[in-house]
Amino acid sequence: MTTQGALARLIRSSARRTASAEAERCDLCAAPVPDEHAHLYDLSEEQVACACGACSVLFADGSAGDGRYRLVPRRRIRLPKVDTEVLGVPVGLVFFVPRADGTVTAEGPSPAGAMRWEVDATAWRRLVAARPELASLQPDVEALLVNTVHGLDHHWIVPVDDCFRMVALVRREWRGLSGGGRVWPAVERFFADLTERP
Repeated sequence: MTTQGALARLIRSSARRTASAEAERCDLCAAPVPDEHAHLYDLSEEQVACACGACSVLFADGSAGDGRYRLVPRRRIRLPKVDTEVLGVPVGLVFFVPRADGTVTAEGPSPAGAMRWEVDATAWRRLVAARPELASLQPDVEALLVNTVHGLDHHWIVPVDDCFRMVALVRREWRGLSGGGRVWPAVERFFADLTERP
C-alpha cells in the first residue's frame, strides 16, 4: 500500500462522511430528504422542521402529533398591490401570518432575526374584506409577504418557510448599521426567484 493511495482513500472517505453529515434529514425520523422536501411547522417551538415524504403524509390532515405540527403548504400566489399601510406597519419588508387563535402577527427581518408585533384585528379584517384572497391563508403556515423597499412592489401569498428563508438571508447578508451593499440586492434576488405554484 502506498502512502498516496492510503491518503487518497482517507480523503475520499472523509469527503463521503462530510457530505452525508451535511445532507438534510427528516427532523422526525432522520431519513435523508432531497433538496425539495416538505416542511412541518412546530406550533410549540414556532419553527420549521424538515420532513421526508412518509412523515409529511402523516401530518397531511393535521390530526397526527396531537396537533403540534402543521404541514406547510407549497402554494405561492403573486398578488397585485395590497395596501398594507392600513395595518400600521412601518416597514417595507414584512410578512403577515394569521394565527389559529384569530390574531395576526407581522414579522420583519433584522440583523438579529425576525422582529414581531401583533396587527390590529379590525384593520386585518378590513384588509381581507378588500382583498378576499387573503381569507384563504392557512393559519400559522401561510403568510402575506410584502416588499416595498426601494420602490419595489412585491405582494405574495407564500408558505412560512419562504418567510424564514428570507429572514435568514437578511441576517446573513446584513453589514453595519444600514445593512451594507449586499443585503438589498440579495433580497431583490430572493423575490425575483419566487415562482408561482398552485
